[in-house]
Amino acid sequence: MSLPFCPKCNSEYVYQDQSQLVCPECAYEWDPNATATEDDIQVKDANGTLLADGDKVTVIKDLKIKGSSQVIKIGTKASVRRVLDKKDHELDCKVDGVGEMMVTAKFVKKANT
Repeated sequence: MSLPFCPKCNSEYVYQDQSQLVCPECAYEWDPNATATEDDIQVKDANGTLLADGDKVTVIKDLKIKGSSQVIKIGTKASVRRVLDKKDHELDCKVDGVGEMMVTAKFVKKANT
């Protein structure tokens, strides 16, 4: 029987422990029979509020844009287009005055609307 690769670290060394699959490299455990949906993705802002597609957020600190001399200033507003399941840049945003870019969720807070 061939087991799938780990969904978190893509390791091939997955083993079965009763009804769960376990990755020995990152210690991730999951149920192979459970269906994964995009609703399972939970990304929280700096205050611990869950973020979803379409939310308005505000930048909480000055952020340098990689590969550019431009800076996103504190208080800049952005609109979340998609929430992604990535390790570093979870939010696909449209940032006011800058354009579209990926932003890390811990550097924003949900805006009051």
